[in-house]
Amino acid sequence: MVRRSLLPPARARPPMDSALATVNIVLLLIFFFLTTGTLSTPQQVVVTLPDTSTLPLDMLPKPLLIVGADGDLTLDGAPVTRGGLAAALGDDPTLHVLADRSGNAGALLDILADEDLIAVQVRLVTVHRKTTKDAE
Repeated sequence: MVRRSLLPPARARPPMDSALATVNIVLLLIFFFLTTGTLSTPQQVVVTLPDTSTLPLDMLPKPLLIVGADGDLTLDGAPVTRGGLAAALGDDPTLHVLADRSGNAGALLDILADEDLIAVQVRLVTVHRKTTKDAE
């Protein structure tokens, strides 16, 4: 006689899904870094404006457009009317701009936008003044 067990037959276990454990670990790490990390405070940005004065034009890059505080334009020492910069510049692909320190950046952008400068690279020129810290 063959004995039969009163227990039902053992079922095969389904394979372990590790996705849930991975999600739990990632969430725990996120919570850990959120609670232990410190929020950085935005630092105040200090902008030092360029200082312009009477400079020897032969030491500066060419062509040089000098924009005065009142909006007057000078290209390489010769006065230029507004709207006539493209004609005075010719085929030169680069324009160096030296703006007065007290001038408005928006006004400078308006002046450059009024000109018909096609395929001209505009570079701002700044002058480095030696301070007592630099001299040491």
